[in-house]
Amino acid sequence: MSEAMATRLNVGCGRDIREGWVNIDGAALPGIDFTVDLDDCGESPLPLPGDHFERLEMIHVLEHLRHPLPLMQELWRVAAPGARLFVKVPHAGHDDAWVDPTHVRAITPHTFTYFAQPKYVDMDYGYTGDWRVERCDLIVLRNIFNSIGRERLPEAVIRDRNVVKEIAVTLIAEKPTRPRDKALQEELVYNIVAV
Repeated sequence: MSEAMATRLNVGCGRDIREGWVNIDGAALPGIDFTVDLDDCGESPLPLPGDHFERLEMIHVLEHLRHPLPLMQELWRVAAPGARLFVKVPHAGHDDAWVDPTHVRAITPHTFTYFAQPKYVDMDYGYTGDWRVERCDLIVLRNIFNSIGRERLPEAVIRDRNVVKEIAVTLIAEKPTRPRDKALQEELVYNIVAV
């Protein structure tokens, strides 16, 4: 890494080392800039400056964590105001959510609403981050899309297993945090994307 720290953060990168990014992971692999326990952010904050990163990516990481709220709070802390965090996870309704024995949680599109302060009107988990869902894509394989048909797909996405393979979400760092106010809760709108 150069003296000036990059403003893009690759979270839980594994072997996907990116030039021009800060690469963090739990394994001390070649090219990792910081080796951190992403599931221990409640006790050990990320060794990164606050309000710094403009773009963050976390691909197939969240489903491996027992304690996602402290990590999401830490990512919010290190994100610049208005920064975008791209997250991709297996969909809870797909067998891929549980085929990997290291997965500890299944995730639905509505899981991402829990990373926003307006959600915490009637509860308090001590979470102080605030991420707003900018875009939520439900990824369906092309052969599944074609076999179900465009008209039946919205119903199948909700009702059937193994239709949606992955969820791809873009979150925006809201700084300062929004109040815990039910009126600020936004309806989650998602797009069905065939790949």
